[in-house]
Parts: sequence; C-alpha cells; structure tokens
Amino acid sequence: MNVFKYILAFSLLFHAASLSAQSIQDNWHQWRGPNNTGVSSTATPPVKWSETENIQWKVALDGNGSSTPIVWENRVFILTAIDTRIVDPNLPKPEDQPMRVFGIKHPNTQYQWVVICLDRETGDEQWRRTAVQRVPHEGHHGDNNYASASPVVADGKVYCWFGSAGLYVYELDGTPVWNRDLGKAYMGAALGEGCSPVVHGNRVIIVRDQQRQSSIEVLDTKNGKTIWKNEREEGNTWATPAIAEYNGKVQVITCASNFVRSYDLENGDLIWKCSGLTGNATPCPIVEDDRVLVMTGYKGHSAMSLPITETGDLSDSDKIIWTHDRGTPYVPSPVLLDGTLLFNQSNSGIWTALDASSGKVVLERTRLPGISKIYASPVVAQGHVYVTGIDGLTLILKPGKGLHVVAFNKLNDTFSSSASIAGKQLFLRGNKHLYCIAETP
Repeated sequence: MNVFKYILAFSLLFHAASLSAQSIQDNWHQWRGPNNTGVSSTATPPVKWSETENIQWKVALDGNGSSTPIVWENRVFILTAIDTRIVDPNLPKPEDQPMRVFGIKHPNTQYQWVVICLDRETGDEQWRRTAVQRVPHEGHHGDNNYASASPVVADGKVYCWFGSAGLYVYELDGTPVWNRDLGKAYMGAALGEGCSPVVHGNRVIIVRDQQRQSSIEVLDTKNGKTIWKNEREEGNTWATPAIAEYNGKVQVITCASNFVRSYDLENGDLIWKCSGLTGNATPCPIVEDDRVLVMTGYKGHSAMSLPITETGDLSDSDKIIWTHDRGTPYVPSPVLLDGTLLFNQSNSGIWTALDASSGKVVLERTRLPGISKIYASPVVAQGHVYVTGIDGLTLILKPGKGLHVVAFNKLNDTFSSSASIAGKQLFLRGNKHLYCIAETP
C-alpha cells in the first residue's frame, strides 16, 4: 500500500507538472511569451483583420501604458497609469520648469498605478486594483509612460512592476498578496523606466540600470524579501533579462552597454560577461540551446551570439560565436523562428534576417512596405511573423529568402505595445483601445 501511494503521488505530481508546462505554452504569461522568444508554438490567430473584420472585442483603456497584455486562461491583465489631475501645490508646475532634453517635464499631479483584469472572451472588466497613488518623482520621454513594464503570471499570481512606484503581487482574482517598494530610479535624461520583471521558480528578478546606482535584485516570490542584490556599473538599460540553464545552474542573462552578464540565480555570482553592445540596451536576449543571442541598435549596431557554457570574461575572444554590425533594433526585440533571427533596424521599418547558428545574412536590410516607425516587438504564430508599426498597420510576413508579405492589417489607433498571442486570439494594445482579434462569423 505504501508503495502504491508513492507511485500514485509521483504520478499526480508528474501530471501536474505536465499540465503546468502545457498551460504556459497555451498562454502568454510574460512579455515575450512562453519561451521568452516572441513565439507561440500552439496559437492559431487570424492573419487578416480590420476595424470591421475579425474583431472579437474592443475595449477603451483608461490612462496610459505600453505594457504587453498578459494572457492566462480566461483572463487578460493590463497595467496602466492614470493622471488624477490632483495637484501637489508644493511642486513646480511643468510650465515653470527648465527645458530638458526632449522637452521632458516632471509632473506635479498624482497618478494612480492600476492593474486591470479583463474577461478573455468578452473583454468585460473582472476587477481592477489601484496599486498606489502618488506624484511621480520624474518625467518620461513623450513616447514612454509610467506603465511600460509588463506583468508576469506565475504559480497562480500576477506580478506587477511599476518601477519606482513599486512591485505589487495579486492572486488571479485580485486579492493582494504582498508589495515591495525598491526605491526610486533616476533614468538618464529622465527618459522613463521600462524593464519587465522575470519570475523563475521561487524568485522574482528585477534589473534597474539607471543614471545613479544600477543593480540587479532577486526577491522571494513568497514575501518579496531580497535574496541577493548586486550593484552594476551601467547606465540606462531597458532590456528584460532571460533565463538559461546549463551544467546544473540557472543563469540570469542581462544585456547592457558595458557588458552582457550571466549571473547564477542561486547566489548572484557572476558566471561570465562579454562586452560589445552599444548604448541604451533595450532588446531582450534570446536563449537557444547553449547560446544566447543579444543585440542593440542605439548609436551603432551590434548583434552577437555568445556561449552560455563558458566562464569569465569573453570580451574580444574567439569564444564569441559570431558578430553582426548592421541593421539592429533600438527598442523592439528580435524574434527567433526555425533557426532564423528576425529584426528591424533602429525603430524603423527596415527588416533583416540572419541564420541564428552562423550569423550569415538571409535577408539583407529590406524596407517593410507601409511601416516607417516601430516600437512593438514582432511575434510569431503558425510560421507567420506579425510586425506592428506605430500607426496601426500590422504586416504578416512569411519567412524565406525574400520578403513575403501575406497580409496588410490596419487599425485606427497608435501602437507601442507588443502583441500577445494565445489560442485563436491575438491581442493588440493601442494608445486608446485593447483589441482582441479572432476569427468571427
């Protein structure tokens, strides 16, 4: 009987783990999707839509944000920041402040940082929680906002990172679990924050590269207490880290201007590092087998394939698998599809494809028809690449030696947020509305 109970318990545990792994593949639980590559292996969304075709629902959004819609089972999670217009009379009015780069002004009104949960099938609001209300300590670039980091769903909770406004964790029904204020970040030129959190096992990973003291901090998912924290010699960075596993260790891989670094998730030890990227690192690294693909595109262009199997400083060594110095993105992250690395140049509609193994060019920098500016990162489903420009045009591309456009889809909104895909649906967050796109009668 004891043996039978042991076998039964093991079977149930294995079944639960299998269900959990499958649930991750069938949803979009973090900002770059199930495997942090921008790819869904199970989704079957439409390739054609418009304001009058294949719109399952469309809902107006309060406030401003560019965080990706996070999809988990029957729920969709959205973060936003709402200006209450409540003035703090002790702070200078924006019009009385000195002129800063890009015309950025610090606010003197209170904002609400809000988590919204929508019904996935209808778009109806299930719940909303105001995480905190305060005056932001600094402004942001006109194309940024106070809710640009995407939440993460893990172990029945949703982790919502509002940067200097704090980290807030809720049950999926909206019940608060814990929150943590990690202090203020001071971004160079007050451009605004935007690096999303990563949850792996029982740990939440937060990277805060800024004008003052940059850091990486790992918290306990149960209570928010710090497990370890390392200071970093870096300036502005918005690149969300990636997770890799090798030789029994879980690595946290971060991109930044001085170094790409790999940390041991267990204790924060530095495993390896490599220089070679340009400034203001924003694209997310992509792990493929025993390599990681990294790139930047501000004040220069750089892409590298690096081994996760090494230790120490890999800079300028023959351990770097390949490098590429043309056409890499500034804000959008690349996407990896069937061994091909696909990305745009800077924030423009110029498209490149590389063989991910060798770095050889598959498609040289080619103009995307109809798209001039891009902030959203591309996503992939059913072998198609979905590329959304800021003016609401989404191109559906079929990868190959040339540029093959399958469909042109236009919506009447502006889009900085990256799409999410799960099941038969595609979710696009505009400045004013959230669209759920699916085949409709």
